[in-house]
Amino acid sequence: MTRKERYQFTIDYFEKNMPVAETELTFDNPYELLVAVILSAQCTDKRVNMTTPDIFRKYPTVQALSKASFDDLFPFIKSISYPNNKTKHLIGMANKVMEKFNGEIPMTVDELIELPGVGRKTANVITSVIDQQPNMAVDTHVFRVSKRIGLVPQTASTPLAVEKELIKNIPQSLVHKAHHWLILHGRYVCIARNPKCNKCGLREGCRYFQQKKSQYNS
Repeated sequence: MTRKERYQFTIDYFEKNMPVAETELTFDNPYELLVAVILSAQCTDKRVNMTTPDIFRKYPTVQALSKASFDDLFPFIKSISYPNNKTKHLIGMANKVMEKFNGEIPMTVDELIELPGVGRKTANVITSVIDQQPNMAVDTHVFRVSKRIGLVPQTASTPLAVEKELIKNIPQSLVHKAHHWLILHGRYVCIARNPKCNKCGLREGCRYFQQKKSQYNS
C-alpha cells in the first residue's frame, strides 16, 4: 500500500466509524478551553475535567483570572501535574490577554504562542477546536499513531516534522477532525504498550500490524 493509499484508507475508516470526533475536555468558550489545554499538559483530560469547574466558578472570565494571586489559584490546581508552573502560566496568560489582546483570546497560532504556557501544540488545539482552522496539534498520541500506521516516515523525529507531513497529506477541510481521530485512536486502541491490534479496524492498512504479522509468519 502506498502512503497515499494508506492515508485514504485511514480517512475512509475514521469518516465511517468516528464521524463525530471532538476534544474530551469540557469547556463553554475559548477562555475555558485555553485554561483546560494549558492544564492538560502531561495530565489526563479526566483529571482536568474534574478540576476546571471549581476554577471557572471562582474565575469565570479571563479578566477575573488576571486578578488572581498565586496563593489563591494554586489550591485549585494542586492535584494537576506541575501545579506551580501551571498556576504561574495561567495568571501570566490572563494578564497578557488583558494587556495585549483587550481581553479577547487571540485566534492565530502566532499570537497564541506569545501567551505564557502556550506552545505550538496548545495553539494548534485552540485554533482547530474553536475556529476549525486546518492546524494539527501533535501530542504523544498523534506522534505514535501516525508513525505506527505509516502516515509519516520513521525519519520524522520531531512533533513539527510529523505535523508538516500530516498537514501536507490530509485534506484541509478534515485536518481539525483528523487531530481528534488520531488522539482518540491512540488513547483507546493504539495505546503505547500492547496496542489492541485485534480490535483495530485499521490493521489491514497499518504498517506496524503488517510488520508484526510478517514476524509471526516467518
